[in-house]
Amino acid sequence: MLRDLKYLVAYLMPLSGYLAVLWQGGWSFSTVVLAFVILPILEQIIGGSDRNLTPQEEVEKSASPFFDVLLYLNLPLLLGLLWLYLSAMTSGGLAWHETLGLTLSVGIVVGSLGINVAHELGHRQTFHETLMAKILLTTALYTQFNIEHNRGHHRWVGTDEDPSSARLGEPLYSFWFRSVFGTYVNAWRLENARLRQEGKPVFSLRNEMVWFQLAHLAYLALIWWQFGWLGVGFAVAVAVVGFLLLETVNYIEHYGLRRKRLASGHYEIVTPRHSWNSDHELGRIFLYELTRHSDHHYKASRKYQILRHFDESPQLPHGYPATLLLAFLPPVWFRVMDGRVRQVGA
Repeated sequence: MLRDLKYLVAYLMPLSGYLAVLWQGGWSFSTVVLAFVILPILEQIIGGSDRNLTPQEEVEKSASPFFDVLLYLNLPLLLGLLWLYLSAMTSGGLAWHETLGLTLSVGIVVGSLGINVAHELGHRQTFHETLMAKILLTTALYTQFNIEHNRGHHRWVGTDEDPSSARLGEPLYSFWFRSVFGTYVNAWRLENARLRQEGKPVFSLRNEMVWFQLAHLAYLALIWWQFGWLGVGFAVAVAVVGFLLLETVNYIEHYGLRRKRLASGHYEIVTPRHSWNSDHELGRIFLYELTRHSDHHYKASRKYQILRHFDESPQLPHGYPATLLLAFLPPVWFRVMDGRVRQVGA
């Protein structure tokens, strides 16, 4: 149990957001510095571990409520941070660099807490966990992710049918457009197809995408009521930072990896070779083991605390934070990653 307390370190991410908003000034960039300076350096020093849990440890950790509570607490933490952020941004008196720093810092928290935690909870089966996932995604104005990721991405990962699987030689910035718009359009298609199959009307309140649009509007309307149009603008700004961070993670997770089309016309099954992974310890903790992505695709119902390392999984050159920085520089990214893609034979 004492070893499990390491996951409390993940709360440094929202804490850095609170420090940015409350202390401002040079602290406005706290989360940016934590995520993209401190973490990459520490990951290079600390390294990682490919150790997997024993079967008995998996049973014990799967049943422990500790790991679920860690996720649940992110919801009030994020909502509280957004309230403080919008209060600060609409009160006036901030310098331009404070405005930029706070928006980037809170946007990173929206991505790492709002979307990443929602990703984990969105694979659960209980009503309260899926509801929390949708509320968290609402803060990023990205509830369509809940449909497209679960019913689209997991089916078509590693193929050209999946907008979230980056192609070899595709720059991050063009991928953003393809993935963001593709996710939205595919979510409508998937939900419409579900309703047609059930013999229900597509354009009705039975369509979850309709509810998601209403949820977005209600969220922004509440912000407008409390903080005015300026508050709405800043809420949208941190949402954009959050979902672009998510899409950057999507970019590095499957870049260039492709499933082969069989003689039958179907694609080969998803294997651990179709996701890039990182065993760097700090990144695993801060992202609730998202970096062991192959096992998540192998069996999406596995909880984050029991995800496994596979020797055949291709490994990123660095942990997630440092690799994200590489992705922002396409020429450097291609030089580092394209050879690795060819080595794994994807």
